[in-house]
Amino acid sequence: MVTLPSSPAPEPHRHRRVAESFGVDPERYDRTRAEYPEAMIERIVSASPGPDVLDVGCGTGIAARQFQAAGRTVLGIEPDRRMAAFARGTGLEVEVAKFEEWEPAGRTFDAVVSGTAWHWVDPVVGAATAARVLRPGGVLAPFGHVYQLPPALAEALDEAFRRLAPDSPLSFTGRSEAPVLDAYQGLYTRAADGIREAGGFDEPELWRYDWQRAYSREELLDLVPTSGGLTTLPPERLAEVVAALGAAVDEMGGTVTLPYATWGLTAIRTDAPLRLFGK
Repeated sequence: MVTLPSSPAPEPHRHRRVAESFGVDPERYDRTRAEYPEAMIERIVSASPGPDVLDVGCGTGIAARQFQAAGRTVLGIEPDRRMAAFARGTGLEVEVAKFEEWEPAGRTFDAVVSGTAWHWVDPVVGAATAARVLRPGGVLAPFGHVYQLPPALAEALDEAFRRLAPDSPLSFTGRSEAPVLDAYQGLYTRAADGIREAGGFDEPELWRYDWQRAYSREELLDLVPTSGGLTTLPPERLAEVVAALGAAVDEMGGTVTLPYATWGLTAIRTDAPLRLFGK
């Protein structure tokens, strides 16, 4: 899984070229990206006072369809028109906008969720915007997957990426001693800090679900190009990266089981005013 540099403080929402690159192949993205744990969906549904859900950075609608299956009514917000068009094709209502600039037109919701996308949103402005559109007792729940490649695959991927995009700040092996699965906690710690700074919520509750998934060679080579950073490469360079990864997978026997962590948090809208942006 691609990571941003850990020093100084990472600010993924400032990397707009990466943030808005995932729609280069929405069909592949929807085909390969994993669904979220059902226990997590139920956790958020149970915390919500009603059925109306706003999905920020809804992408192709993977999480939104899970909330719809749980009986929720979902409106998606997505800055990439290509991703939004795909999601609409699955039956999801989607409006094209950055969340920080989106106009709710007086609408309110029982839950604001964001699946593997909240780190592309300004953490304070995003929390303040969510607070404005949540009904009393409504829940803000950003969450996201991270998987960890075996060291041999991560190193092969990093070497090929560094050769083809030497100026990129992104990494596939990570930049800290902590495993990638643990390091992604930082994104949600940062989100919690943004919620506290914006005000209007109770204390955020951080949580994690661990699971794993087995991939064939073909499935893994289909998944990895949807990672941020690779989505910005020209097709011929991406093909070289995928070929290097394929050779490394072959050396491991052709199948790989990846550990996943799904990190997230929930924060409940209170009657407290927003600290920085007014009520």
